[in-house]
Amino acid sequence: MLVTPLRLREKIGYGLGDMASNFYQGFFGIFLLIYYVDVYGISPAAAGTMFLVTRLVDAVTDPAMGLIADRTQTRWGKYRPYLLWMAVPYALLGYLLFLGPDLGETGKIVFAYVSYSLVMLAYTAINVPYSALLAVIHPQSKEREKATQWRFIFASLGTITVGAIAKPLVDTLGGGDELLGFRLTIILFAVLSVALFWAVFAMTRERIEPKREGASIARDFGVLFRNVSWIVLAVSGILIVIGLIARISSAAFYLKYYVPSGEEAGLWWMDRTSLLITLGFVGQLFGAMLVPTFLKVFDKRSLMIFMCALNAAVLAGCYFVPPDNYWIITAFHVVSIFTFGVMITLLFAMYTDCAEYGEWKSGVNSAGLTVSASMFSLKSGSAIGIALPAFILAAFGFVANEAQTPEAIQGIRVMFNVVPAVFFALAGLLVVFYRLDGKTVRRIEAELMTRRSGETVTGLQA
Repeated sequence: MLVTPLRLREKIGYGLGDMASNFYQGFFGIFLLIYYVDVYGISPAAAGTMFLVTRLVDAVTDPAMGLIADRTQTRWGKYRPYLLWMAVPYALLGYLLFLGPDLGETGKIVFAYVSYSLVMLAYTAINVPYSALLAVIHPQSKEREKATQWRFIFASLGTITVGAIAKPLVDTLGGGDELLGFRLTIILFAVLSVALFWAVFAMTRERIEPKREGASIARDFGVLFRNVSWIVLAVSGILIVIGLIARISSAAFYLKYYVPSGEEAGLWWMDRTSLLITLGFVGQLFGAMLVPTFLKVFDKRSLMIFMCALNAAVLAGCYFVPPDNYWIITAFHVVSIFTFGVMITLLFAMYTDCAEYGEWKSGVNSAGLTVSASMFSLKSGSAIGIALPAFILAAFGFVANEAQTPEAIQGIRVMFNVVPAVFFALAGLLVVFYRLDGKTVRRIEAELMTRRSGETVTGLQA
């Protein structure tokens, strides 16, 4: 069966979805903890607990959304319609997160729980289908890898944009009122996110529409939990995202309280905090772009293990850099986020390989459920990655907007360097148990192409 390659327009269109996501998730990852603690006035321990507790909801909502999307039937396909339907609710709930009403200490915590839970529920409803779309956008693994690369190129561009302009926008639009600055800045990113999600809907197609006769929820879960490689990726994905978010959510604290030049002018409109964050995500962009080149030498599993180990080593080295060496700290940070750009691109390509493995073994395509693990790993990893620094701040006696004790400074150093290094190292060790090498993936792909020759693999109405 001859299937034409993905057009550049469609690869770009698919990639725009992760730019939309990262206008929000990048903003949350970089600024949400410091917003809650330094601006909205929630204690670090309360914020950390909130991030963890709200993730219990995702233990149900992610696989539930995957099951719903797998069973959706529209003239546009299974997954694309959610990009159209959920973009506006997602944008509005992101604004609600930074509304910042003055409700007293307890009221603020309750508001944070409710608003954060709602925005992450909307994130589930739009991003599980978006991620599952990759599994049906093309029947060939190589074409899906290309789409994944574009996805994380645009993801990096999204976070670069956030890193470069978010803090200056907060300062400028707020005019000294940080709460107002956050509120107005998120409106801009909300509008952009809606436009980009609708562009993904318009520019992509679902080429695979496999049959689901005899499929049941119990069977879908049974296939999923017998897939060892999926389990390995789900857990290692959580560890990788914890490492990243622990790092970037600590950056503002590290530059504000530990590095003496952290709030000085950096480049153009950026202070040194914004510059370090931005350069890190430029590194992520190059990491995503170079994945195809690396895959000419390494298979996905080996490359993932190597990048995890390299990241852990770089972060361990950064711990020993004195605080007055801003540019050396920045260089270490760029290399660290570069390796993450490679890892996250590989991770999502490997998820779709797991989805095909499940279909190959069972005869049933459950891409939404399988790829919902990616959303669970992103959200749970993000929550834990923000929560851990919050708990470390509380444990080491951090006091917001004050000169810090040596113990608090040590806690900031640990949460910026040591904690993420440990999680990246653990992720690399776990990927050793991933089973789907290149030879196996090619065999699965060839056999599925034969099976699908009697099914719909030409695309649905655009």
